[in-house]
Amino acid sequence: MPWLELTLPCTLAEQARCERALEDLGALSVTMQDADAETADEQAIFEPGVGETPLWKQMVLTALFEADIDALALLAALESFDPDLHWDQAAFRKVEDQDWERAWLDQFKPMRFGARTWVVPWNLDVPADAGADAAIIRLDPGLAFGSGTHPTTALCLEWLDDLAARGLLQGRDVLDFGSGSGILALAAIKLGAARADGIDNDPQAIIATHDNAERNGVASQLRAVLPDQASPRRYPVVVANILASALDALAETLVSHCEPGTRIALSGILAGQEDELLQRYATWFDELKATRQDDWMRIDGVRRAG
Repeated sequence: MPWLELTLPCTLAEQARCERALEDLGALSVTMQDADAETADEQAIFEPGVGETPLWKQMVLTALFEADIDALALLAALESFDPDLHWDQAAFRKVEDQDWERAWLDQFKPMRFGARTWVVPWNLDVPADAGADAAIIRLDPGLAFGSGTHPTTALCLEWLDDLAARGLLQGRDVLDFGSGSGILALAAIKLGAARADGIDNDPQAIIATHDNAERNGVASQLRAVLPDQASPRRYPVVVANILASALDALAETLVSHCEPGTRIALSGILAGQEDELLQRYATWFDELKATRQDDWMRIDGVRRAG
């Protein structure tokens, strides 16, 4: 199945804004390359904001969209979303699945988050220094967002790792709202959760989550569904890695899945957007705090009784 690929030159200062616009308008993945690299070895591909983010002054962003999207309509929507960016420099082409998958497999390496959590591509060995108690997530994201390299995902993985270290995850059920590849649900189970439910509005994400659950041997503990198939039940642990606008619009929906004492983490928030969300969620949650990585924020807190 082909996909529509958009490439766009941008500066380091513009990268977060470009990425936000692309994701808000439906990008299935966003990666970046050094625009000045002269050799193939120098042209490492990263999801924006990797923990070891290269400080490239000039870069090229590449975004994948579904093939049936009208490129001209998409370009007009991007210009409307953030008219100060150089969308007139965008280029489009159709690509096949294997082109994207090969780039991802070539560049994605094992990564650790927190004390125990490791994300390892399905085709690579577990690092020798992972440790006997490591929580290993074998991942092939397909075309669903979430490989762990982006700060929004990394912040949530570190939060789950910390919950496990404090004994707040063992044997509990977890809701992963906006599950993407299922990486956070998988991490929760590997760190000791009894089971996890994922909700995502992208059918491709549901497929990727179920495939990754099978790959990790936890298919019986993980269920991923579209929003209209979701259970109204409440959970002791909730994580939502979406976007700030969605976290605002879906606040009451997320709260409806929380019981008194629920631990919640909200991510996908650009620095500068956190104050409004902190105020919004203070209606229901105590102990709210914001944690920053690169240009992105995570908010976490505890659902109060009543």
